[in-house]
Amino acid sequence: MENLNNLYQWLDHEGVFVLDKGLPFSKKDSKATTIKLNPPCEAWGIFLDKERLETAPEEKSVLLHEGGHYATGSTHEIDSPFDLVEKHEYKADKWAVERAFSEEELDEAVAGGHTELWDLADYFGVTEDFMKKAVCWYTYGNMAADLYF
Repeated sequence: MENLNNLYQWLDHEGVFVLDKGLPFSKKDSKATTIKLNPPCEAWGIFLDKERLETAPEEKSVLLHEGGHYATGSTHEIDSPFDLVEKHEYKADKWAVERAFSEEELDEAVAGGHTELWDLADYFGVTEDFMKKAVCWYTYGNMAADLYF
């Protein structure tokens, strides 16, 4: 199971800049953005707007997702077509779930009595929305949480 400090350390080791700064062009409810700077510098930055992050599980869930954009290289232009944006968001979510915990760890948690979504989310230190995607991924092979919850 991934913890928040290890995630920050991994990103630092990878050379990803993690900054507590909202971006002026981000959506009003956006909590984070990942940016890849093109040559000549080839750098990555994750901008977290910590004023909009209310809990540690929310920070962890958001950072996992943004780390997924970096790890999979799934970034896009601001004006990209919707289908490309959705594809990149899906790749980032899938990576985030698999980085957060394994299917075996989820099974062990359920066998240990953590059977409610809120309890599983608390156990793994993520949000309930993140947990829904994880349960869908490991149970149904997709993250269409709206279909199941």
